[in-house]
Parts: sequence; structure tokens; C-alpha cells
Amino acid sequence: MRIAMWSGPRNLSTAMMYSFGARSDFAVMDEPFYAAYLVATGADHPMRDAVIAGHETDTAKVAAACQSGGAPHLYMKHMPHHMCAGFPMEWAQDCVNVHLIRHPARVIASYAAKREAPTLDDIGFARQVDLYSRLGGLVVDSTDIRANPEGMLRALCAAIDLPFDPAMLHWPAGARAADGVWATHWYGAVHKSTGFAGAEGPLPEVDESLKPVLDAALPFYEQLQAKRISA
Repeated sequence: MRIAMWSGPRNLSTAMMYSFGARSDFAVMDEPFYAAYLVATGADHPMRDAVIAGHETDTAKVAAACQSGGAPHLYMKHMPHHMCAGFPMEWAQDCVNVHLIRHPARVIASYAAKREAPTLDDIGFARQVDLYSRLGGLVVDSTDIRANPEGMLRALCAAIDLPFDPAMLHWPAGARAADGVWATHWYGAVHKSTGFAGAEGPLPEVDESLKPVLDAALPFYEQLQAKRISA
């Protein structure tokens, strides 16, 4: 089984990668198209030069890697907006495609703490809806996972015909060999974690300057959120 987990940034995506990586039957890949995306777009992201130097930028080679495995199963953490026009997508056709979402107010507040003034493109909602329309798949909401990790992981595993493994609920603190080089900037909180954080509180206030991004993202989120699975 090859799972392509699509999610925007600041969306529980690294914790989910660690959750599947805690299983003995899964290998994991961390945002394999990120370096190619940076080259293609010229986007000025934190650690841009290190990401490009440290990771494959040839999209054909990345796509080939996404079709390989190692362990019995492969879990791939992907960001929808990394898939630029012209990037190969054939590798995803026979994957189990899962779309991980989070309320854009939470995404924007968290992202802005790490990188100033995120745009709609930065947080990936529009592209995620586009990929859902193209690939189909399941939708899971990170808020539901944090509120009920075992129940939601059991529901997800059942939906994709994968036996649930309790190892998915816990992992050792610290970095992983599979982490991208960008982990030192983005993964501080999850490196301190040993499992999923508890239920989220009220929605955060979004800075007035970012309200247009929130307003633009909400319809895309709501479209996917209506399709989410439940425990």
C-alpha cells in the first residue's frame, strides 16, 4: 500500500507522518516535491538554499521514488501546492489518497508565527480541492484526530483496509532520519511530542491583515470538511 497524505502546512501533517512511521510495516517520505517546488516557483521560504541543496529537484526522479517502497507499505506526506503545473502526477493514480484538513484560522495563525504574511497559495487550500477533484480519496480533519486520536485512526485504517496498530498513538521524542532538512525550522513542537496533542480550543483570532486570506480559504475548507470521515 502507498498512502499519499495531502495537507497544507501547520496541519498535524508531521505528527501523522510520525504516527504511521511508528508502525513497523511502514516507511515514510517527507514532502518529496518540496525542493522541486522551490526551484520551479522561486518561492522565498525559510532554509530555501538548504532544502534545494539537500533534496532531489528532478521531478521525474521524485515521482519514481514515490512509486517505490522498502517496507511493506509507504506513507508519503505531500503538500498540494507543491504540485506545480507540469509536475508528474501519474504516480498518485493508484495511491490511497487521503486529504488532511484543518480550519484555516488555525493554519494561518500557526503559519504566521513561523513565516510572515502567508498567502492563499502558501496554505494550499485551493490546490487541495483541485487535487481532491482529480484524485478523489478520503478526507480527515485534524481537529477530529486531536479530539479522538485512537477513534479517528481506527476509522481511517478501516476505511483504507489497513489493520490498526496501537503503535500509531505514540512515538519517541526527537527528530527522525526521514525528516526533511527544513525540520529544524518547522518541527520544533512535534520533536518535543510523544503523541498527539489534546483537543484544540476555540478558534484563534486572525490578524486583520490576514482576514482576506482566511475569507478566501474558508469555502475550500468547508467543501472538503463536509466530506470528512468520522470515528
